[in-house]
Amino acid sequence: MPEMERVAGAGWWARLRRRLKEIAEMESLDSYLRDNFEVPPKNPSEEAQRRWRKAVGIVKNRRRRFRMVPDLDRRSEDKAKVRSAQEKIRLTLYVQQVAFTFIDGLKNKEYRLTEDIIEAGFSINPDELASITSKHDLKALKMHGGVDGISRKIRSTFDRGIDASDLGTRQNIYGVNRYVEKSSRSFWMFVWDALQDMTLIILMVCALLSAAVGLASEGWPKGMYDGLGIILSIFLVVIVTAVSDYKQSLQFKDLDKEKKKIFIHVTRDGYQQKISIYDLVVGDIVHLAIGDQVPADGLYIHGYSLLIDESSLSGESDPVYVSHGKPFILAGTKVQDGSAKMIVTAVGMRTEWGRLMSTLSEGGEDETPLQVKLNGVATIIGKIGLVFAVLTFIVLLVRFLIEKGMTVGLLKWSSTDALTIVNYFATAVTIIVVAVPEGLPLAVTLSLAFAMKKLMNDKALVRHLSACETMGSAVSICTDKTGTLTTNHMVVDKIWIADVSKSVTSNNSLEDLNSVVSSNTLRLLLQGIFENTSAEAVKDKDGKQTVLGTPTERAILEFGLSMEGDRDDEYRTCTKVKVEPFNSVKKMMSVLVSLPNGTSRWFCKGASEIILQMCDMVIDDDGNDIPLSEAHRKNILDTINSFASETLRTLCLAYKEVDDIADNADSPSSGFTLVAIFGIKDPVRPGVKDAVKTCLSAGITVRMVTGDNINTAKAIAKECGILTDDSKAIEGPEFRSMGLEEMKKRLPNIQVMARSSPLDKHTLVTNFRGMLSHEVVAVTGDGTNDAPALHEADIGLAMGIAGTEVAKESADVIVLDDNFATIINVARWGRAVYINIQKFVQFQLTVNIVALVINFVSACVTGSAPLTAVQLLWVNMIMDTLGALALATEPPNDEMMKRPPVGRGESFITKVMWRNIMGQSLYQLVVLGALMLGGERLLNIKGADSKSIINTLIFNTFVFCQVFNEINSREMQKINIFRGIISNWIFIAIITVTVSFQVVIIEFLGVFASTVPLNWHLWLVSVGLGSFSLIVGVILKCIPVESGENTAPPNGYSPLPSGPGV
Repeated sequence: MPEMERVAGAGWWARLRRRLKEIAEMESLDSYLRDNFEVPPKNPSEEAQRRWRKAVGIVKNRRRRFRMVPDLDRRSEDKAKVRSAQEKIRLTLYVQQVAFTFIDGLKNKEYRLTEDIIEAGFSINPDELASITSKHDLKALKMHGGVDGISRKIRSTFDRGIDASDLGTRQNIYGVNRYVEKSSRSFWMFVWDALQDMTLIILMVCALLSAAVGLASEGWPKGMYDGLGIILSIFLVVIVTAVSDYKQSLQFKDLDKEKKKIFIHVTRDGYQQKISIYDLVVGDIVHLAIGDQVPADGLYIHGYSLLIDESSLSGESDPVYVSHGKPFILAGTKVQDGSAKMIVTAVGMRTEWGRLMSTLSEGGEDETPLQVKLNGVATIIGKIGLVFAVLTFIVLLVRFLIEKGMTVGLLKWSSTDALTIVNYFATAVTIIVVAVPEGLPLAVTLSLAFAMKKLMNDKALVRHLSACETMGSAVSICTDKTGTLTTNHMVVDKIWIADVSKSVTSNNSLEDLNSVVSSNTLRLLLQGIFENTSAEAVKDKDGKQTVLGTPTERAILEFGLSMEGDRDDEYRTCTKVKVEPFNSVKKMMSVLVSLPNGTSRWFCKGASEIILQMCDMVIDDDGNDIPLSEAHRKNILDTINSFASETLRTLCLAYKEVDDIADNADSPSSGFTLVAIFGIKDPVRPGVKDAVKTCLSAGITVRMVTGDNINTAKAIAKECGILTDDSKAIEGPEFRSMGLEEMKKRLPNIQVMARSSPLDKHTLVTNFRGMLSHEVVAVTGDGTNDAPALHEADIGLAMGIAGTEVAKESADVIVLDDNFATIINVARWGRAVYINIQKFVQFQLTVNIVALVINFVSACVTGSAPLTAVQLLWVNMIMDTLGALALATEPPNDEMMKRPPVGRGESFITKVMWRNIMGQSLYQLVVLGALMLGGERLLNIKGADSKSIINTLIFNTFVFCQVFNEINSREMQKINIFRGIISNWIFIAIITVTVSFQVVIIEFLGVFASTVPLNWHLWLVSVGLGSFSLIVGVILKCIPVESGENTAPPNGYSPLPSGPGV
């Protein structure tokens, strides 16, 4: 038996030496974190995610620590479910007959009309209606009279839609457009999670042992005090932790609801309106456009060039062309091109998409780089704390055994001895509780949740957690012009037609234009406007006419309507044959119409230079086509540049007569006749110039990427303050022609790119990230074709108003008001999150060092720990949950945008932080050491309870040192730590609660916390010694520390170091 004990002891010491060696051999904190705890901010690989999880060594509460981290195994299961569902859908869609043979056994399922269906006036069973679309059953569709027959059976018409009064009935019979979601976690589940902390469980066992031994030795109630004190402390820690976590979950739940808010256009009660997809019912007439996600199963009514991307359902990458011959449209798919109207046939759980979504678990948000980094910091500190806890317990136990051996001998044991050892063990375990900073990675979540909630109120919806912290280190913002820098409220300001250039901003101007333009020319102009448009003039329920569509299309159609005047429908006698919708690659839209005289005509509208190149004729003031000479072409180009220099967007309208119409023929690329040039005014948003100025002072370069004419782009960029003297403006074609070396050389100076395509934007972002790897790049986008650039950028920012659903899905942040100033606010909060976490880490590491060292040194010198288990639990709550609430929720201030952005790959714990941590720790250790070793003599404390008074004074002083150091931590470099403190009610509340409860513990809960009441002199000593931390903080901030490469930072700030990808 002794041999076995000797071997076991040797093994234990070997493991301890190995752990100490492992800590000692770390070259540096940074290198260790970089090797084991680094993930990219976007799309981390599964290998990187599993690597850091494996590296996390000491975890007190795995359920809580990893609650906000995705379950990779469950995520893999979800992917397998999606693949299985896609295979099933592919079988149904593409191998229908085989599928019916094996699945349905060639038997037609019988559907009955129930009484409630008949009473409601419907003539088709909900399941039968849903199966027609989901199975692409053309035979069943024809049997019911086609799309027209279906619409009659569900009491809907193509022009009026449904009656809003029927909504409840339709939802009862055909279902609601929601899928079954996982229920939210209750408060008690968070309490249960908090109770899973292994150290708290051990402490509860110790408390029960302490109570049992105490009752046996000291009787009721005195014997219960120590054990009951630990139990009550654990209860308080668990409740405070659970409340904090539950509030975070509610914030994320609210944000998740916002993410799922999608609105679509439908026709109801005879007019077009915008509704939430969750209010959609069977029979609704839905308007689909490029970039929309199809919200329900439906049947195609009519449209133009409708291409549907079904990859999310079937896994097939090739888009599907939808027409009258193939009218089936499934929920969850996306409109890749064209536009259409569809009638809804199935919603919610009756769609394949709904059934698929309901089977998937919430895989969880990808962890952020800062969360991973702080998991690494917590692991290192935890290992050190474990060593200190073990050594403290060993020292206390050895001293106790030596003293016992020298007095009564080791063979005589009493219940008091057992209670002493249990208390030693409880103290050691509590040191681990304090030493393992579980709150570090969770503080990131708390800070991000707080920031995301505030940003939501400021019109920015953060879709991915990492984007919020990454945006704080953005060095470059590639922004669109239209709608982001400008108001997106467009009007036709000028028009050139038949060699006449006119301002058309008033009724008098329109009358002047009518007087100088012939009726033939006017007819061509208005035909081109009314036929070649994606906008639509509709009447609302009050009979008022409203124009719906993109801002550009609305502006031109509104101009056409004002020119048309009372001559209703005089210029709308054509029949559309084919429509080629606008897309940002072609930069134009075309329509082929059949005229009443039997001939056909192409109308084309788009970017001025592109349309002008397609023209070899121009219309004159009599409405005749005349050849376009080079001199005339040059004059027209001068007009375009003149419009552009006045910050007007320019569009050209042209037409071409054709005789033969070939099936599936694309619009011609030449031979057009130029009709008009529109100059469209889109004013710069108020506040944009100030926002750009803020970016420049913050070290952020703003680059404008637009499809507009280069002169328009330059004029707008100068007005916004983007285009500076040493920067360049180029066009997309020039950018595309650059070689890699030339691009690398010129890239930093490019601040305006005009006539760009979405591919140019993607190339620009890719090269910034590849060639200038130190730069964190943010990019804005609103179109479907912007999705690759949004996905590639470090931070993708989609527009909430003008953005398509495809763009929003690819983005990290949705700018709800499409305002550039909102983007700057996201950057401001991103910096605040990072700095707040640094403040919290600085504060917590100081507490860790002091608590570990003071207890260990005391155990070695005096044979007892001055801070008991109950006291350490209270300190842990101060520095963990309460400290995170106080420091991690500080709002941003303007000074944050007067310093350089956070760089990639630099130290998270900076030299400035180490200076503050070591300086404050040294001060606290000197003060507490002096009180512990000579406090009774220094303060002239005598009497039987002098030891208890000194220990209470040490505990009280220690807590007040943390309270004032918490105030100190509000600023890591600035001396003025009180700036903005009055407006931060959370911080004031936390400090007030901490001080108040400390008074209660000292004065009223002594029997549980092992304290005695202090007189006012000793209270003054405690508060005075604690408050001296403020003076120590001022002294420390006067000590110069190397702060990075930037030798002349603005406003006296040093560059902020960063975590990976932040």
